[in-house]
Amino acid sequence: MYDQPRPDQARPAMTFEQMLERVRYEGAYPTRERAEAAVRTVLAALGRQLVGDERVDLARCLPVEAALVLTAQIPDTEHLTGWGFIKDLAARTGATPAIARWDTGAVLSVVSRLAGPGLLARILRHLPGGYALLFGQAELRQLQKVA
Repeated sequence: MYDQPRPDQARPAMTFEQMLERVRYEGAYPTRERAEAAVRTVLAALGRQLVGDERVDLARCLPVEAALVLTAQIPDTEHLTGWGFIKDLAARTGATPAIARWDTGAVLSVVSRLAGPGLLARILRHLPGGYALLFGQAELRQLQKVA
């Protein structure tokens, strides 16, 4: 029913503890607990936006604990833009949009390294505009002719 990681798959590039320490460093959080809260809320929010093979493949790249947070979420029927993602995260956590954006950047910068450039490009193709910046990437869109 849910896209759960399998125990026989290859191990992710880092453990959950290493991921938390990396997020703690990236976000300049004072404690491991604060970094873990950011990881859990941002991955849950991302899990509500990702579907299909990209969701499964990203879960495979993450430590099991992080993959379970991502895949435990039922995808929303409404796909949010990058800014909508931040506003939704702020509303759900009671944080300001600035804090939600900070948390998102700290977590997704680590997630982007774990995913690698190929998977990250696939994920960004399937999400609405505004997510590339959240993952620490340039937002590259093809120009459309104005008639």
